[in-house]
Amino acid sequence: MREGVGDVVQPDSSIGEDGGAGRPVLSVIVPLFNEQDVVEILHRRLVAVLGGIADLDLEFVYVDDGSRDETPARLAQLAAADPRICAVTLSRNFGQQAALSAGLRHCCGDVAALMDADLQDPPEVALAMLEKWREGYPVVYAVRRERPESAVLRFLCRAFYRVLALLSDVPIPFDSGDFSVIDRRVIDTLNAMPEKNRFLRGLRAWYGGRQFGLVYDRAPRAAGRSKYSLRRYFKLALDGICGFSLAPLRLIALLGAILSALGAFALVLSLLFGGPGGAPGSQTLALAMVLLSGVQLLSIGVVGEYLGRIFLEVKNRPAYIAESLRPSVYAGRARRPAGART
Repeated sequence: MREGVGDVVQPDSSIGEDGGAGRPVLSVIVPLFNEQDVVEILHRRLVAVLGGIADLDLEFVYVDDGSRDETPARLAQLAAADPRICAVTLSRNFGQQAALSAGLRHCCGDVAALMDADLQDPPEVALAMLEKWREGYPVVYAVRRERPESAVLRFLCRAFYRVLALLSDVPIPFDSGDFSVIDRRVIDTLNAMPEKNRFLRGLRAWYGGRQFGLVYDRAPRAAGRSKYSLRRYFKLALDGICGFSLAPLRLIALLGAILSALGAFALVLSLLFGGPGGAPGSQTLALAMVLLSGVQLLSIGVVGEYLGRIFLEVKNRPAYIAESLRPSVYAGRARRPAGART
């Protein structure tokens, strides 16, 4: 039997009508997509682990990313029971990066913790990350040492981060996901960026400054199953590579130069020594044409990927549409100066 939502939370009695303006606020930002089995477990766990922080007030920013199950209804019940919850409902499924961006836009905190809903990002690790934030690191990101996915997925993820690090113009740490703690000045910088196809862990690295990577072991899902398909992983990989590297275009130019040089060399040899006569060379010529056609189509595809992203950006459509917003008790509070520590 499922516990009643009213038993999930005991709101902090120290929150006054001013939203607890005397203490800095930690905003916990969590995107939700078809997470009816875990949303209440998640909230209980966050309250139990993070509710004991004496010098920070808590705000929970839950972004429903177009869920088609009971997630919106259960989130509404939670928000009615706990005034610290900011509930953002998107008009459809825009993707995890857009949902996190919505959470960053609507959070009221002086510092924010970004994590997944499935509790594979343990809140206990966020406590350690907050300690590094207090030491003066505006960005503290988590580095996955172990992850409970399949061997194939682990291999693909590790390969992606290493390829991205090799190609990227910005140093992006290996095996670092969106699980992080970031200061208000970083939040404001990310919110000011106009780009729509976002790869937040790359934007976080692009920000620079003092950053600290905290190694942790990823936990199994608390309930339900992953909503992230291979297609979504592939799109995320393309967003990372195309958003932070011109290397694919440069590799195409280099490949074109190499093939042109080889073609010129073959032409010179043919003029000097004569080409193969008759039909014996036709098979080789056909294979060469197939190879060159494949290279050309691949090149057009890579260029098209970049052009497509430019096309999407110049249309200037929003990255997401917030269909409804239920603000937390901290909405409208006077924030502490950016970068202030407790």
